[in-house]
Amino acid sequence: MAKSEKDFRKMSTTTVNITAAQVKELREKTNAPMMDCKHALTESKGDMEGAIVILRKKGVATAAKKATRATSEGSVTSYIHAGGKIGVLVEVNCESDFVARTDDFKTLVHDIAMHIAATDPRYIRKEDVSAEAFEKEKDIYRAQAAQTGKPAPVIEKIVEGKMGKFYEEVCLYEQPFIKDQTMTVHQLIATVVGKLGENISVRRFARFKVGDVAETIAISKAAEATTE
Repeated sequence: MAKSEKDFRKMSTTTVNITAAQVKELREKTNAPMMDCKHALTESKGDMEGAIVILRKKGVATAAKKATRATSEGSVTSYIHAGGKIGVLVEVNCESDFVARTDDFKTLVHDIAMHIAATDPRYIRKEDVSAEAFEKEKDIYRAQAAQTGKPAPVIEKIVEGKMGKFYEEVCLYEQPFIKDQTMTVHQLIATVVGKLGENISVRRFARFKVGDVAETIAISKAAEATTE
């Protein structure tokens, strides 16, 4: 009896066999290194969606560890939307010229420029939103919520939720990536950071639209601090 129980425990902990086809499919979906894909699939016991989540979490964790490292290399890329009515210039930084010349980095910069053309963000990060702009939006949402006649604590909860939506609408890093709505632009960058092993950040961008009185220009506060 003891032996069969031992055999059962052994069977229940047996590692799931991961096929080369599964690894290839996950790599094609995430662009993550082959071994990272295999480890993620093993950890998720072969579940593809679970493996994608694991890789994204790993990318965000890796990006957080590298976030304080200086990014003095990179590239400036332009993107002109079909018809020539909208144009974007964006500077994305990394740590080395070697990474800046890789196809993965170039693709990321192009995708970010295209995203900016499509979504027209006003800021790069939440931290870049000025105190004046933050309070102005908050006052508007609070006034709207007050008209419902609900108690003050409820109103503050409503305002908090609307501010989260505000960040998603105006901050590049908080926006769902146009080519994959399941991840934000920040998560997209983190995924590439995890793959290339270097800190990557958007320094600044400018967006022009035919007929607009003024262009949108955004500069990261973190980037400004490094030049002071």
